[in-house]
Amino acid sequence: MNMRRDVDEITGGKRLRRMRKAEWSRRLVRENLLSASDLIWPVFLMEGDDSAEDIAAMPGVRRLTVDRAVEATRRAAALGIPAIATFPNIPMERRDRTGSHSLDADNLINRATRAIKSAVPEIGIITDAALDPFTDHGHDGVLREGVIVNDESVALITEAAVGQARAGADIIAPSDMMDGRVGAIRDALDEAGYADVAIMSYATKFASAYYGPYREAIGTAGVLQGDKKTYYIDPANTEEALRETEADIAEGADMVMVKPGLPYLDICWRVRETFQVPTFAYQVSGEYAMIEAAAANGWIDGERVMMESLLAFKRAGCDGILTYYALRAAEALQNRGAGGS
Repeated sequence: MNMRRDVDEITGGKRLRRMRKAEWSRRLVRENLLSASDLIWPVFLMEGDDSAEDIAAMPGVRRLTVDRAVEATRRAAALGIPAIATFPNIPMERRDRTGSHSLDADNLINRATRAIKSAVPEIGIITDAALDPFTDHGHDGVLREGVIVNDESVALITEAAVGQARAGADIIAPSDMMDGRVGAIRDALDEAGYADVAIMSYATKFASAYYGPYREAIGTAGVLQGDKKTYYIDPANTEEALRETEADIAEGADMVMVKPGLPYLDICWRVRETFQVPTFAYQVSGEYAMIEAAAANGWIDGERVMMESLLAFKRAGCDGILTYYALRAAEALQNRGAGGS
């Protein structure tokens, strides 16, 4: 019996392993590539000078004072990362029911934007106009008698967005999921003379259990009253996510985001294929924490899983990824380019 012939008969002469036999041939036919240009680095901010704080639920991630954030951003730019996204931990004494401190021209977000833009002008700065870091109840909008009121929230978020643009933000990324906020922000930015400031909409943000470590990072974990299911999308829904995305694009979003990331790769794919607009995913804190915990216990190869997870977003059609791994991944990619394995 000619076993080789039998296999050729089974496969019709197609031997797909031929192009897997060597590193050079695998690289030659690789369909998706990850680069530092695909990465956006979320940076947590805190008040003070020349200080950093570890975040227990996110090993390796730290809150940074503005001066430390400037230095860290220099490093990110040197690694080829095109943009950062800033998230503040606001002291409780500056939080209230409406998140009014978000409108302060000298709040932590705006001070950081000015400082980073002055020191590292080549990197893009993405800011979030949602109110949750500024409210004493932890919600993304104004809470009235147990209800998140949409229109009043939109008015405050819009004013905060203009203030962030005035401070130098390049992209406003509203994560609040209020109805109409993208159109309201676009109109307000244009009227204020910031027509070149882009909007990255959190178009499909799900009511997910993966956000826990992030809420610790910005100090809302212990203050959140209730949950966010009345304005975030039900994890069971795909068509609703597409309707949300369609609405935000119609209102003027330049880019759209899916959040969380890995549990919603199907949504990433559907959004990209349906709308053909720049599509991003946020590899959220819970995803990061799970990988780090498993790696710390020796259950997985953390470095390989990190890179594989990021590549999955590219395979799903994403143009870029917000990830706490941005610096580590960029360094790994740089080492590979320099001849590393």
